[in-house]
Amino acid sequence: MRRHRRLSPLNQERWRRFKANRRGYISLWIFLLLFGSSLVAELIANDAPLLVVYDGRPYFPVLVHYSEKTFGGEFDTSADYRDPHVQSLIQAKGSIVWPLLRYSYGTINYDLPSPAPSPPTRVNPLGTDDQGRDVLATIIYGFRISVLFGLTLTILSSAIGVSVGAIQGYYGGKIDIIGQRFIEIWSGMPTLFILIILSSVVQPNFWWLLLITLLFGWMSLIGVVRAEFLRARNFEYVLAARALGLRNSRIIFRHILPNAMVATLTFMPFILCGSITTLTSLDFLGFGLPLGSPSLGDLLSQGKDNLQAPWLGISAFVVLAGTLSLLVFVGEAVRDAFDPRRASA
Repeated sequence: MRRHRRLSPLNQERWRRFKANRRGYISLWIFLLLFGSSLVAELIANDAPLLVVYDGRPYFPVLVHYSEKTFGGEFDTSADYRDPHVQSLIQAKGSIVWPLLRYSYGTINYDLPSPAPSPPTRVNPLGTDDQGRDVLATIIYGFRISVLFGLTLTILSSAIGVSVGAIQGYYGGKIDIIGQRFIEIWSGMPTLFILIILSSVVQPNFWWLLLITLLFGWMSLIGVVRAEFLRARNFEYVLAARALGLRNSRIIFRHILPNAMVATLTFMPFILCGSITTLTSLDFLGFGLPLGSPSLGDLLSQGKDNLQAPWLGISAFVVLAGTLSLLVFVGEAVRDAFDPRRASA
């Protein structure tokens, strides 16, 4: 009840319509559950224990690196908790608490029952890739990176697109004409080829890829916001605000932009889908994240190169298709919630 009292009657009605779309409402909670779980991936899939009790003292290897000497070993290097010798040293004076999956995304299983890529087993529920790394751990970490990349790109590109569209639509005239001509030229450039060229020149990482994709991904909302500002700039409340001497910036962001954001919010789940697909495509082509990074696109590429191991391509496809489907269902529910024609539904 406290949450609903903070919402205006209009937003309460929108929330009611969103919940009425059961498919989108359930999809939102499933996506949030999966994403929230991936944020603590280190506690779910890791080659370091969650807790080690040795000689009566607790240790947290998942958070802190300890040397082998800490547990009675001989070396100052970080302890390899998968080594049977280290495990025997710890268990002689304590105990080990492991995560659900004893592999991180880069952990190689050297005790495979068959050459890599090996099929699913009890130890590796979704099998291993061609380097002996656990597929399930790669999916958990790769899903997190993909969604974080998509969310960051969606927020930044939407902020730029909304600002540019607002300026063009509000001022019109030469500003609008020059802006439109620039957008036409910029949007006509071969984006994928430029991304591939830039990625091949500079060693890409998360932030470098984000910057490159942001250069060409900020135009998706300009048309919607610009049309809303062109329509609303001559409304009576805007003209009254000008007559009262309010600054243009205040009129744009305080009076017109909230109305334009209604159309913007309905597009954001679909923009997030495109952002995730962009990173996956670059990883699939080999121009994405650095080698060794957890990646759904790299897993798809391995599935293409190892047709005798169908679990690679099928696992990555199911995760990617499921994620995009959830976001599309959420986007449809958001669109229905903000549709004024459904107000009486």
